[in-house]
Amino acid sequence: MADVAKAAGVSVPTVSKVLNGRADVSDATRARVQRALQDTGYAPRRAPGNDLAGVIDLLIEGVDSPWALEIVRGTEAAAAHRGSAVVVTSSVNPGFDLPTWLDAVAARHSDGVIAALPSLGEHHLRALQELNAPVVVIDPSFDVSDRFATIGATNWAGMFTATERILELGHTRIGFIVGPYKAPAAMHRLEGYASALRRSGIEFQPELVVEGRFQVSGGHDAGGRLLDLPERPTAIICSSDQQAAGLYEAARERDIRIPSELSVIGFDDTVLSRYLSPALTTVHQPLAEMAAEAIRLVQQLAVDPDAHVARHIELATTMVERRSAVPLGS
Repeated sequence: MADVAKAAGVSVPTVSKVLNGRADVSDATRARVQRALQDTGYAPRRAPGNDLAGVIDLLIEGVDSPWALEIVRGTEAAAAHRGSAVVVTSSVNPGFDLPTWLDAVAARHSDGVIAALPSLGEHHLRALQELNAPVVVIDPSFDVSDRFATIGATNWAGMFTATERILELGHTRIGFIVGPYKAPAAMHRLEGYASALRRSGIEFQPELVVEGRFQVSGGHDAGGRLLDLPERPTAIICSSDQQAAGLYEAARERDIRIPSELSVIGFDDTVLSRYLSPALTTVHQPLAEMAAEAIRLVQQLAVDPDAHVARHIELATTMVERRSAVPLGS
């Protein structure tokens, strides 16, 4: 297909559109591609029908975080169980080029794409829409429900439960490190926190909410701002385990002891949460299961694009008690 695209002076996704009879190709371009198909003697790798190619592409924003590793592990395990393989591509590698990657996806007749990009941008969306293959987005950074299938977790309920738990421990001045405000998951977690406060009759205080990226650096910077308040919170809830790790470091720099002087709750329950000291109380987000659902959905839509399946799925979160959150005054 790359040879055909080069001969016709178009992209590989455009060749794929012509081969699959898509209407969104001009007559002149279609004719040029068809001539190139004849000239190059192109033959499709797959016979027509509902057979799967057995390859699914995972586009992920780096593999250097526990969150990303859980997604990779979950997709690879689920794909292997269902007779497929996963091609993993990091969007932050220096050599990554989105158009080149799209050409490669089309050339190998991938059954579909799973996008796990915390900073998914509009340019990614437009490019992914060019693919003649199903796309499933895990925890999208903004609302893409009108364009792609999505997999997420019960973010509101998870954070509501976490906030209720810290309230049960007697804390009333509770800081919150929210994720990027543009991300739906971050906003749902913020709403869960605010709802739990309202239910308990605790006034929502904007100065106790600080935006921070989901990474360690985001937790360090946002946590430092909360800990430097004239009246600092006695507990801080983080929107990710990585933020919590950054908050731990900010507390250490200020000689604030966890949990005796500051209770902390995270979100995700990645392997990191078990090895922080003290071990992190957190909300378990079923990342591996979310990845497995994404594999299942891609394969279903690859076989039948019009299949009547749930295209926007949320999996339940649960609370995991460890040692970083204790009763006020303990």
